[in-house]
Amino acid sequence: MANYENQIKNAVEKYEALLRSQLQRVEKINAAGDAVDYSKMNKIVIGICGGDGIGPIITDASKKVLEYLLSDDVKSGKIEFKVIDGLTIENRVKHMQAIPDEVMEELYKCDVILKGPTTTPRAGDPWPNIESANVAMRKKLDLFANVRPVKVPDKGIDWTFFRENTEGSYAVGSQGVNVTDDLALDFCVTTTEGCNRIARLAYEYARKNGKNRVSIVTKANIIKTTDGKFLRLCEEVGKEYPEIETDNWFIDIMTAKLVDEKRRTAFQVFILPNLYGDIITDEAAEFQGGVGTAGSANIGKKYAMFEAIHGSAPRMITEGRGKYADPCSMLRATVMLLSHIGYQAESDRLARALDICMFEEKKLVVTGRDTGATCEEFTAYVNETLKKI
Repeated sequence: MANYENQIKNAVEKYEALLRSQLQRVEKINAAGDAVDYSKMNKIVIGICGGDGIGPIITDASKKVLEYLLSDDVKSGKIEFKVIDGLTIENRVKHMQAIPDEVMEELYKCDVILKGPTTTPRAGDPWPNIESANVAMRKKLDLFANVRPVKVPDKGIDWTFFRENTEGSYAVGSQGVNVTDDLALDFCVTTTEGCNRIARLAYEYARKNGKNRVSIVTKANIIKTTDGKFLRLCEEVGKEYPEIETDNWFIDIMTAKLVDEKRRTAFQVFILPNLYGDIITDEAAEFQGGVGTAGSANIGKKYAMFEAIHGSAPRMITEGRGKYADPCSMLRATVMLLSHIGYQAESDRLARALDICMFEEKKLVVTGRDTGATCEEFTAYVNETLKKI
């Protein structure tokens, strides 16, 4: 057997540094205070961060809708928009940072952020392997909950997914260890407070919205330590909500049950670790019309960020099809943003307008090509519909 002592020693040193950084993070999240109360704020700053690819196009569409819905409070100074550039892949590579420092400083000045898709380099791309801007933003702003609703009324689907956003297999995804040329290890992170706070947010949402079932999704039968901890702690929180039924499912069978027409309509609220939540919400979005129709919220105690769940579609830009980008994902995220900052009536109006435009009237359809409406045309259609509600 080969002597691997040096390789093991190097790997242990990297692992020790990783453990120390995660323990520091545990102390930080344990010390976090209560969530911000937007109703007590004199001014709410909404950051508009376009990202790259089709991001600036669809983000600008949402900004136009927000300007219309919040026009009175914009005029009075209660709402301020801050446009933040610099999250393009070119600028991030230039600084070799997932989020350049000067961009991050501007983000810290916002209360909530509407963020367009950003390009994450992968194998074969012409870009260096820098970390995902999404992952970096979630870490820096401690946006621990990724909330993704999926609603298809004619199929009886009304799901809300609470994906843990800062831990799991994504927490240190760029810090794995190549022990030797033949052995590579990555890490999965689960903390007590990380589990408790995502579970509590999900159950509070269920209680406030009249939901009577919460499903916890893991692979705790195989990933016994981290997934086992996640399941156990979520179930403990669930006991504090006796009016809500709690059940648990393994991720593999849950992916099957979402396509089971006899079973899927019974599901309401889901709690999932990071990786599983990322995968299954893309599957769920397909029922609604694809990832281009779905938005998501990233919630923390001090900050919140709202985004589409799809990527930056750089090919649409290179092929000259950017103006045909579908804004529905960002508009759905905008529905959640409005609700989060206390503008529930405006949120409900926008949600209703989108239902009319996307599912009922369908006077304009976005196809991503010149066979359908442009982003600008569809956004104008939504704004005109809002005026009638």
